[in-house]
Amino acid sequence: QVQLVESGGGLVQAGGSLRLSCAASGRTFSRYAMGWFRQAPGKEREFVAGVSGSGVITYYGDSVKGRFTISRDNAKNTVYLQMNRVKPEDTAVYFCAADSTARILTNPRDMDYWGKGTLVTVSS
Repeated sequence: QVQLVESGGGLVQAGGSLRLSCAASGRTFSRYAMGWFRQAPGKEREFVAGVSGSGVITYYGDSVKGRFTISRDNAKNTVYLQMNRVKPEDTAVYFCAADSTARILTNPRDMDYWGKGTLVTVSS
């Protein structure tokens, strides 16, 4: 069982930066691939970024590639999402998720554990 708690959301102006954090419980954190997903009002949950258990392999959704960076610190059981050059369309609730297969998965239905989310609002 993995419990995930996101933090770092808030209001940011377009073009600015924000860093989200996701703290995980458990002693086997490095065995899980981790992902960030987001859901805007009236829209389906979408993949943002994923990172392998070791942190070496990363993968990004097309809409954030080149602007967002995912990373993890296994010693701290934490995964991060650095968001740069944010846009109003990045406004959403951002969720952290864990995958016990250790593969980076992009379909939200394939993820095993979820946090409750943190709201990011980008003003124009």
